[in-house]
Amino acid sequence: MEQTNEQLKDQLKKQEKLASLGLLVAGIAHEVQNPLNFVINFSKMSDKLLADLSEILEDNEDKLSDDDREEVEDIITDLQENLKKITEHGERAVNIVRDILLVSRGKENEFIPTDICRIVKEYVWLSYHAMRANYKNFNITIHENYQEDIPQVMIIPQDLSRAVLNLMNNAFYAVWRKSQSASPDFQPEVKVSITSSNQQIIITIADNGEGMSDEVKAKLYENFFTTKPAGQGTGLGMGIIRDIIENKHGGSISFDSQAGEGTQFTLIIPIRK
Repeated sequence: MEQTNEQLKDQLKKQEKLASLGLLVAGIAHEVQNPLNFVINFSKMSDKLLADLSEILEDNEDKLSDDDREEVEDIITDLQENLKKITEHGERAVNIVRDILLVSRGKENEFIPTDICRIVKEYVWLSYHAMRANYKNFNITIHENYQEDIPQVMIIPQDLSRAVLNLMNNAFYAVWRKSQSASPDFQPEVKVSITSSNQQIIITIADNGEGMSDEVKAKLYENFFTTKPAGQGTGLGMGIIRDIIENKHGGSISFDSQAGEGTQFTLIIPIRK
């Protein structure tokens, strides 16, 4: 009992820190969004100016030598490609900021029409970059398969994103742990898939990491149970994920895992009308 009280106290301290961190992140995200909007808008304006420049070049092509005209056309093409990339990555960054703000400020249990493939993809890669920042020489191959014709789905986006982030963190950690003792030819991989069938969304996240023992499987959803070293895990993640999928979304969560081989989680979420 005394140990449980200490665990609760530690968890409360962590929750207080997370609450403060959430406010800080929301503020940073809001401030970052404004310059991102400027970057995107000026990229689009510059692209239109290049289109005007191309028209002027066509009207005056007889005044330039063939070499000069070809060089100018190549420069315009390169600039258009660069601006396209700036706009594309700027819009991706805006989406990430929007998701962060949604997580930090979203109304509890509010179902919102959501592009589920986009939000899952964003949090897959957020988790990846977080692992890269925290674990030296972390690298992995991510295979993604998202069904293209899935319409927007009514979900609680801040909760589903939290579930995906936790599962991806666990998958990456399991693969990283295995890589520390595996043979040099071990190829770390995580596979993410989203499909729609029978009015359900099926999300699968599979890794070829260290897998789970029978003991870990039996205790997986217990509060405060974690296989991570002290200070790296709260032991609440899997319980929270199950609550999000089963209780909040009326879905189901299942897993298949073999020690030393890897783990696959399957989330099934009914499509709400």
